[in-house]
This record gives sequence, C-alpha cells and structure tokens, in this order.
Amino acid sequence: MKDYLVKSTVYDGSIRAYAINSTNTIKEAQIRQDTWATASAALGRTITISAMMGAMMKDDDSLTVKVEGNGPIGAIIADSDATGDVRGYVMDPHVDFELNAQGKLDVARAVGEGNISVVKDLGLKDYFTGHVPIVSGEIGEDFTYYFANSEQIPSAVGAGVLVNPDHTILASGGFIVQVMPGADNEIIQRVEERIGALPPISQLIREGASPEQILERLFKKDDVKIQGRLPVRFQCKCSRERLQRALIGLGKEEIQSMIDEDHGAEATCHFCNEVYQFTEEELEELKQSAQA
Repeated sequence: MKDYLVKSTVYDGSIRAYAINSTNTIKEAQIRQDTWATASAALGRTITISAMMGAMMKDDDSLTVKVEGNGPIGAIIADSDATGDVRGYVMDPHVDFELNAQGKLDVARAVGEGNISVVKDLGLKDYFTGHVPIVSGEIGEDFTYYFANSEQIPSAVGAGVLVNPDHTILASGGFIVQVMPGADNEIIQRVEERIGALPPISQLIREGASPEQILERLFKKDDVKIQGRLPVRFQCKCSRERLQRALIGLGKEEIQSMIDEDHGAEATCHFCNEVYQFTEEELEELKQSAQA
C-alpha cells in the first residue's frame, strides 16, 4: 500500500483531524540515512508530523521543521509541502539505546533539551517562523506544545515508528487533531477521552489500519467528514543542476581552489545522501559562469 494521509473535519467542523500511514516514506528515509533504531524513531516521527503539517499548506507553500536538541542525535531537519513530498535527515543517524522504562525506544534521550522551529514559506516577502522549547523530546508532545503556543491552536499530535531488530522499518504513522474556534467544552472533553483510549498509532498501522480507520477509532465513523486524501512520499529536491548553481555562486577563486587542490569536487546531499561528482573540466566550465 502506498503512503497517504487523510484530511477531515469532525463534529460539524468543530474539529480538524489528519491521519497518515508513512511506513514506506520512513523506510526510504531509513535506507537513505542508514539510521539505527532510536534515530529512526526520532526522524520518522518528525517526518511523519511534518508531512501532515505540509498538508495544511496551500499551492506552492512549504515548510521546514528543525528539532534542535542537545542529545547525541543532534538536529533533526524535515522539509514538506502541500503536494505530499517530504524529506528529512538527522545529524547523527547511528544512535540507539536500550528501551526506556516504558519498554519503548528512548527518543527523548536521543533528542535531549533544546528548541523546535518551524519556518513556513508562504510565497510572501518574509517567512513565518515559530519557536518553542522542546518539552519532552518525544516529538509528538513537543508538536502538541508547538501548535498550542506558537499557532494558538489547541491540538493533539501523535506519531509512532516500529523498528525491526535489523533497524528496518516495520510500521509508521500519525495523527493531528485540532480544536477549531467555537468548539464547546463537551466536544473537547469527548475528544480528549477518545485520544486517551487510542492504542499506539504504530500498532494500529502494523495491524493494517488505514488513515480513515484511524480516524474512525478516534471518532465515530458517521461524525468524520473526509475532506481529501493526499499521497505522501520521500522526495528530495536536490539535483546536479542545483549543485552547479551553488558552485557557481562560490565564485571563480573558490572554484579554482577546488581545481588546484582537489582536481575536482564531490558533494553529498544531507537529505538523500546522493553523491554528485564534478571533474576538473566541468569545474572549468562552471568557473566561466562565476563572478570574480
């Protein structure tokens, strides 16, 4: 089954809800990044949530999420957009620990303390940027705090990743539930109770639950109004042409230095680990287009 997410409204528009199966997307990220189990969980949760946040955008809008803690995993970066394309990487992919006291991957230990930032490119002159502290390092709780404090939208965010003993990905998914203005306290209480009774999201995905069925577990089927479905995939934006433009931007002197010292150039994309190589001859051509 291909990854996709579902957008919905619940209780006559009082609630906005998203659910996603991101298993194949996180599998691709794990392979690209060679992440170990705990790092996979941290990166997978971040990418999963970022994909749903991207689905809240319009047209050509996009966003970048940064989870910057002081834990051994280092920063986690994820990009997403309104088309369902998402990508991400972690500074140190080879982080893994014993399970925590709850018998789960110790993502909080890997992430540590720090901040989360969300930068939205809405096609305007300036970007929208939101910053909040990391409150637990479990990622889902941290984004729950982000929505409430940076965007003033009471929300519940859940994301989970099941990892096999060989570090491959077994299941991944998530949900975002948001309370819209005007929702009464009875509805809010009902939503809180339903979320509290929900099994771990990765367990539901592993058992074969679709995004629609996840929403039906959260709410009654008749209360959920599907507003749209969006395919989700790991898609990097890097290309040889982009790197050529970046090299040209370095200027003639820096390119000449690469020719003299390294007799060529090699660049690796942080997101997908694709390696691009440029010969001396190619650098000479790029130097002709560069400014002094």
